[in-house]
Amino acid sequence: MAKQGYHHGNLRQALVEASLKLIEAKGPTGFTLSEAAREAGVTPAAVYRHFAGREDLIAEAARQGYEIFADLLEYAYDEGRPSVLAAFEKTGRAYLAFARKHPGHYVAMFESGIGVQRNPELAAASRRALGVLERAAEALSERIPAHRRPPPQMFAAHVWAMSHGVVELFARGSPGTRAPFPPEDLLESGIGVYLRGLGLVAPDDGTGGGP
Repeated sequence: MAKQGYHHGNLRQALVEASLKLIEAKGPTGFTLSEAAREAGVTPAAVYRHFAGREDLIAEAARQGYEIFADLLEYAYDEGRPSVLAAFEKTGRAYLAFARKHPGHYVAMFESGIGVQRNPELAAASRRALGVLERAAEALSERIPAHRRPPPQMFAAHVWAMSHGVVELFARGSPGTRAPFPPEDLLESGIGVYLRGLGLVAPDDGTGGGP
């Protein structure tokens, strides 16, 4: 029986928000639909009006996470222009900011085992987020001679992987993984090494200025 005083105007969203709290506390496989229903203040049967199971609920949390993530990346990219290098670096920092501010969404997106192709809406949200990184990479890679230029998708994937690694190892408080440098500095220096290798940053320029 639903808790007395239940007044959610949007039960579907209330269940997503309940799942995010549980994901943060217990991980994506550490809770049941009954727990999500209890957290939202409804009966377990009410969940099935909106979600076929726990994975569908987590997939919706992931979709919403990708939408927030894409908004943050777009804002960071626009804020960094007209310098294409600054815009590119700001998208990397936005990744760290997102992981810190939205840990439940982050886990649903990247650690739940839910594939982005699970449903069209999730796939579209994921493509939108990656598309921002690809646009930033494409604008920056135009400064590389065509015969040495990596595909924008590869360029973006490298930076995504680097950002993800810094988040996983150093930005989320994992035991035994403290670094002597802030995660932002680790990411910025890593991106700097990568861009120097492509000839986009001069060997003596580590300031993040540039094009």
